Amino acid sequence: MLTRIHRLQLELAVPDGDSRPTLKHVAARAGVSLISASRVMRGAAHVSADLRQKVEAAASELGYSRNRIAGSLRGQSSDLIAVIVPSMSNHVFPPIVDGIDAALQGSRFRPVLGMTGYDIGTEETILRDLLSWTPSAVILSGAEHTEGTRKLLMRHSGPVVEMLDTDMVPIDLAVGISQRAAGEMMATHLIARGYRRIGFVGAWGGRDMRAAKRLAALAATIESNGLPPLVQHIATEPSSLPVGAEAVGVLRAMAPDLDAVVFANDDLALGALFACQSAGLSVPGDLALAGFNGLDMCQVIAPRLTTIQTPRFEIGRTAGRLLLANLEGETRPPPATLPLRLIEGETT
Repeated sequence: MLTRIHRLQLELAVPDGDSRPTLKHVAARAGVSLISASRVMRGAAHVSADLRQKVEAAASELGYSRNRIAGSLRGQSSDLIAVIVPSMSNHVFPPIVDGIDAALQGSRFRPVLGMTGYDIGTEETILRDLLSWTPSAVILSGAEHTEGTRKLLMRHSGPVVEMLDTDMVPIDLAVGISQRAAGEMMATHLIARGYRRIGFVGAWGGRDMRAAKRLAALAATIESNGLPPLVQHIATEPSSLPVGAEAVGVLRAMAPDLDAVVFANDDLALGALFACQSAGLSVPGDLALAGFNGLDMCQVIAPRLTTIQTPRFEIGRTAGRLLLANLEGETRPPPATLPLRLIEGETT
């Protein structure tokens, strides 16, 4: 009785000991040339729907999958896009990755993901590992990198997109928001609402450099308006609801006369809101709270959180589109700064 592998070998005339179908077998099954089969499997442009359907059907029948590493061994780039983000543990970065994936749909490129924990040394290690797969392009977060990372990126032959921050001169391409403008926007809002003793809560041990830029702009705007210096507490732990809940207590102990607190993101702000409600504090009567990122959940709680909405999905999608255009030979555009939106909730 013939096994499934034996039948496949007979059907494809695969040599003994080599049961893996090749592109030649796919071409033969589809009744097309090897070049045509290769163009379909590479995702080349200007391939007819009929040809694509025949080749993909043959590949599916045979259980064929393209060996993406083979091309890189010949000195070519693979079809991978290296995507490096700080974390996937909250609601901030998944929409960005979704946006990148949406931009790549219909192309031959696929994202491969690495996470840094907001540590630029870890970023260099991950980048070095991902570059060993010869990705066609690199997308990473922020503008602050180790010297080793910068050298790796400068030597990379494909496009490099730095996301989320446009307050810098990019290595290659950049898309995101002005972090400094975000800090100024929130400070201006709180001052206009009459708040005079303002604090800030961050996390990740201060390794989030984009939050640090917002903090600097917030403090500078407060100082320029003749208000007392900003009171700060930066938690060492990753951002989370419990960290925000604990941090607001720490900050109020440092400055009992606080009347408003800005948080590095909405997770921290929501944790603080729940802590204030548990302690019987009125928000914003006793203490105003404001976040950053504009997560959907902030608009379905009571009171609704004041925050700055960031176009996270659009940042990811724009990053993907930029690198695809660059891979097709289009010129490099200037940094793409997307608009911010202040959502005035009930917590200020």
